[in-house]
Amino acid sequence: MLKIIGSEEWCVFKELGIPAIKARVDSGAKTSSIQATNISVFRKKKEDWVKFEVNPIQDNRSITVDCEARLVDRRIVKSSSGISEERFVIRTPMTMGDDTFEIELTLANRDTMEFRMLLGREALNGRFMVNPAKSYMLQTFTEDSISASYAPYMKEKTGLKIALLASNPNLYSNKRLIEAAEARGHEIVFLNVELAYMKLDARSPE
Repeated sequence: MLKIIGSEEWCVFKELGIPAIKARVDSGAKTSSIQATNISVFRKKKEDWVKFEVNPIQDNRSITVDCEARLVDRRIVKSSSGISEERFVIRTPMTMGDDTFEIELTLANRDTMEFRMLLGREALNGRFMVNPAKSYMLQTFTEDSISASYAPYMKEKTGLKIALLASNPNLYSNKRLIEAAEARGHEIVFLNVELAYMKLDARSPE
């Protein structure tokens, strides 16, 4: 009997060292993909392997997991923007709820995507049915458990303290600025421009 999953689910990749990552479930996509940067191929046991970095948590690029896996293929994949590109393909065990099984993952730069992972129909076939109105049917993680799981990957802050003067911290451009600063170890503080003022007076500036 097929299990029911939602349009968003938590996935675990123990062999890659990823304790939890949110995935967008998309039965319209054939192949699953995971966010990966700094990808490089190397030889191990007379086989091609690939090293890459994953930022598994949305809106937090300061957490980076170094991964490696055997390279099983190089494949031309059409991105969500309609552009065809060559991607590295790996095969690794994935856990969803109580089920663990191997899936193929293409390594893709998903920095501009809301979700760090996309779960395609090849991983779903014969296992799950999707209820798009639901989310996180198999497993949930609290913020505290996520923080505890990723504590070893958090870098000690040694950067600057930066003020961002803007009107809305949730605008895409402001969020990217905040993410970029935090990923580089800086502390960034949002200041609402609507609550600030500057008096340009040579005698009594404020």
